[in-house]
Amino acid sequence: MSVVKPPGLDPVSNTGGQSPRRRQDKLRLESRTLDALPVINHFLDRLGIARLLEARIPALDPRCRLAPAVALGVLLRNLLLGRAPLYSQEQWARRLVPEQLGLSERQLGLLNDDRVGRALDALFMADRASMLTEIVLTALRQFKVNLAQLHNDSTTVTFSGDYPQAIGRRILGKRALKICRGHNKDHRPDLKQLLFGLTVSADGSVPVHYQALDGNIVDVSTHLETWRVLRALAGRPDFLYVADCKLCDSDTLQAIDRDRGRFITILPRNRREDRSFRDWLQQHAPAWDTIASRPNPRDLDGPPEVFRAIESPIPCADGFRLLWVHSSFKHERDRRSREQVIEQACGSLEDLPSRLQGPRCRYKTRASLEQALDQVLTQAAAQRWLRCSVTERLEPVYRQERRGRPGSTTRYLRATRLRFDISWQPDQPNLQYDARCDGIFPLVTNCRELSMAQLLAAYNYQPMLEKRHEQFKSVHEVAPVWLKNEARIEALLFMYFIVLLVQALIERDLRLAMKAHQIDSLPLYPEQRECRAPSTNAIFQAFRGLQQHRLYHNGAPARIFPPALDELQTQLLTLLKVPVARYTG
Repeated sequence: MSVVKPPGLDPVSNTGGQSPRRRQDKLRLESRTLDALPVINHFLDRLGIARLLEARIPALDPRCRLAPAVALGVLLRNLLLGRAPLYSQEQWARRLVPEQLGLSERQLGLLNDDRVGRALDALFMADRASMLTEIVLTALRQFKVNLAQLHNDSTTVTFSGDYPQAIGRRILGKRALKICRGHNKDHRPDLKQLLFGLTVSADGSVPVHYQALDGNIVDVSTHLETWRVLRALAGRPDFLYVADCKLCDSDTLQAIDRDRGRFITILPRNRREDRSFRDWLQQHAPAWDTIASRPNPRDLDGPPEVFRAIESPIPCADGFRLLWVHSSFKHERDRRSREQVIEQACGSLEDLPSRLQGPRCRYKTRASLEQALDQVLTQAAAQRWLRCSVTERLEPVYRQERRGRPGSTTRYLRATRLRFDISWQPDQPNLQYDARCDGIFPLVTNCRELSMAQLLAAYNYQPMLEKRHEQFKSVHEVAPVWLKNEARIEALLFMYFIVLLVQALIERDLRLAMKAHQIDSLPLYPEQRECRAPSTNAIFQAFRGLQQHRLYHNGAPARIFPPALDELQTQLLTLLKVPVARYTG
């Protein structure tokens, strides 16, 4: 917010002969930022978020000067646009137009981390399950999201600190989450975590369901409950449920199949069927069918990715359809990954001989050296492709018979010292075995009516869900979380789901509008470079810096000067069906 003397205005008239300083004080120009807040508010209004928060989280205490729903509304906009810490909510809000935050001028001074924290407490105590259902149903109705195909995956939210009280305790009679160690998907086993499961539609990857779970929960145990919630949400069981190998649990698949559900998943590597096909592949050449190809995303002039597939004549152990797919890009990735692992391991092994020489050798026994070699291979994950060997030799050592400075008559005694040499070589049988299996992955499904190409196309949408997790962690910076109360953390994750939902709906609406108007790209990147698939972050950047100016006379607002929209901003508002009056009105 800035206060300056308004240009082009002469405060001399109607001054009654007052001094210049006194006359200048009567007029004040105040500038506050709009950014993309009007766009965000348009989508929040369509979802009815403000009405829902007011109805489900009322201000029960008459001493409450700022309703929890209002504080949560400011926090939601902050997570979408500003991503400022809780303790600086007031500082962030003061530079913005208060009405765009659902606040009055007087309420700006009431924002602080304590009030926002109590608002999160109120959200934790509310019926968030029914709120989630109502928000998603409104989104489905307002934006016509198709639920024919749904994708599920989970990620971990890591926390720095002990959180000694977050052990699944009851807070005000309601069980809170357990922040603890588990299988960390960020490769941080040293940190505690929570599990965040997300389900999105194949229609714009719009989030339709989420779960915040204890940090030690295994994904296998969550899929059946999630599927049943989605069945109630979709109103039918025959939607296509796609997930990773954690879904491939016999009891889960059988239960979904009995309830007339449909699924696609990956067969885990530890299943006997996987080993059998890889063994068969060593002596046979499958009759692959080319079922799909897609352009190279990193090099438009490079070779496309080609998918080949073969259907197993024998179903998996659970009786479901088993499909083997070979990807040309995955073939190269597997090969390069193996070569990099071997190269890294060899580099570490080459450092060991220098530590084997000299009197201060760390490895005094053969067993200690072999243990060190195993550790090097394990850390590099190369134990399958390299074989190390240790050889012993006796090295002569000479020392003086007596102490003192050596001279011409000094006698020396000869002794021997045990030394070790190491060598390594590639394990050719394993290398050849894995090279023949490069690029393949197995799909399991109960969909008999879909072709191999259709099954592959459905599964290939799964990375779009992983993109949502990436935005959750990188763009919105969910971690680190500077909260110690696990109840507030759980409520904050609910707010993040709304953030992901709004973000996805903005992206989807703009991309659908571009397709309908036959617009291939928009100049949203820096230096007005073209963008074919606009993200919400790029859309928000297009409105960055827009300000509203207010002229005050004797402390009262006299005139409002709206921002001047350029051609790109006007086009974005038109495509998103956001009234221009939200900026100019």
